[in-house]
Amino acid sequence: MKALVTGAAGFVGSHLCEGLLAEGHEVRGVDCFLPYYPRSTKEANLAGARGHSSFEFHEADLVTADLAPLLDGIDCVFHQAAQAGVRTSWGEDFRIYSDNNVYATQRLLEACKGSGGPGRFVYASSSSVYGDSEDLPVSEFSPTRPVSPYGVTKLAAEHLAWLYWKNYEVPTVSLRYFTVYGPRQRPDMAFHRFISAALGGDTVSLYGDGSQSRDFTFVADIVAANIAAATADAVGRSFNIGGGTRATVNEVLETVGRIVGNPVPVTRHDVQKGDVRHTAADTSAARSALGFAPAVGLEEGLSRHANSLKDSA
Repeated sequence: MKALVTGAAGFVGSHLCEGLLAEGHEVRGVDCFLPYYPRSTKEANLAGARGHSSFEFHEADLVTADLAPLLDGIDCVFHQAAQAGVRTSWGEDFRIYSDNNVYATQRLLEACKGSGGPGRFVYASSSSVYGDSEDLPVSEFSPTRPVSPYGVTKLAAEHLAWLYWKNYEVPTVSLRYFTVYGPRQRPDMAFHRFISAALGGDTVSLYGDGSQSRDFTFVADIVAANIAAATADAVGRSFNIGGGTRATVNEVLETVGRIVGNPVPVTRHDVQKGDVRHTAADTSAARSALGFAPAVGLEEGLSRHANSLKDSA
């Protein structure tokens, strides 16, 4: 298989590139290095893939680039590229999200339609599409009511993926990721900040009382779900991809402190707009259709994450 991975220099994208290469696939990566966090961090993410003979990289913006050369000869598109961040998606910055999460996805889907297009289009969606759902765990039949502009853009792009399947038979599959963590996690994300603080970094700002909970998913399990979605009989569908380990933020802080050997210094603040209270994924549909089963529990995943930050310090 020859795969196109968008957002290849990002957290999930870089791991996916390496996972595909390890299985013997050819990979064409693309990224435009959005300045949400330092380019040097993203370049470091790419280091493993760049050293592989079956990897090629293109710096391009999906909002403006000629997409035909990127798609030439591609069997499967893994669309990971997006503007990240729930709390920063309000106000004037919403245009960045609508361009990079919605319009870029529409352009890519449009370029994939017609004969000769890729045999599969796997879209990276988000648990943010559910908002503050009262269904726990949420299934794919639970209402989708995002409570942040970011969540709105991820759901809009998911709807685009489905309608291009319905109207043009672009073979799309959407994966709704639940709170992904692991080595190379974005520096603004909670686990990265918690571990860095416990290792002697700055005090962490914690929004809310810490009793909010998430279904945490290790990045290797996300990679496995993507690779499975490339060939499974699952087109036109959306799937929850969760780690099967729901924990409160306070429990995570305690676990990080135990693993690192130092408590996580925190200052507590009010809950931010767009933050949901709890998430939990019903992954039975993914188990049935994709053969998905999370393999890395929270304690093991946090240990791997902490070791990666220690090694890079």
